[in-house]
Amino acid sequence: MKRWRALLFLIDPFIDTDAKSLNADARDMARALGNARDAQSALDALADLSGHGLALSDRSQKTLRTRIDAIRRTAETTTLTDDTRKRLAQALDRSIATVEHRPLQSVTFSDIAEHLAAGYRDARRAMPENWSDSDGEALHELRKRIVRHRYQMEIVVPFWKNFGTMWIDEAQRLRTSLGKHQDLLVLAGLTAPHQPLAAWRSRLTTAIAQRKAHHVRVASHIAKRMFVEKPKGFRRRLEVIWKTDRRASQSPHD
Repeated sequence: MKRWRALLFLIDPFIDTDAKSLNADARDMARALGNARDAQSALDALADLSGHGLALSDRSQKTLRTRIDAIRRTAETTTLTDDTRKRLAQALDRSIATVEHRPLQSVTFSDIAEHLAAGYRDARRAMPENWSDSDGEALHELRKRIVRHRYQMEIVVPFWKNFGTMWIDEAQRLRTSLGKHQDLLVLAGLTAPHQPLAAWRSRLTTAIAQRKAHHVRVASHIAKRMFVEKPKGFRRRLEVIWKTDRRASQSPHD
């Protein structure tokens, strides 16, 4: 769903107003799966803590996993119904049919490069000035922009294979670090008063804070390396690589 929405953001200007409607549909479909996804996020966060010296006995960790897994199974049972699956499939079919019937032949790579650079700029602007003091909402917003940019950049891999693949790998690493931070926030939410894991709050709070800080540090190093170039320079580089690839493909020596 994230890959699909990233593509819709990219081609939005070229398919009239339909892209906004399609994106709203995709957003609603993703939200419909949110409860099941959040429970899995909490399980992933617990696995992260367990792999880095979580000061809980194996028995306690097993109890935690059992409780979170019960939440996940309940969420999946109520969310991933046959009716939901049918509505998801129908919505995707409608979206694909809409895009396939839009004339995109006149779109140039310069047009695409402009919007790829816009995605790059949006992600760059979302980077916090002070990473250590950034809150979960700001980092989650950055992650959404990174995810969009990461999927959009798959378009350039066929003619920018080495660097394009490396770029996507770096974006994925950044996404993963920010995602693990978000997973820990979800787990922390389950330890709040009157929540299913409230009894473990005092024993999990410090470990969660330490792992969150670690993932923020990793994310900041990757992001500062990835987004050192200004958006205009990034766009120019895309266009130069495209033109070089076109000339090479037209070479009589091929």
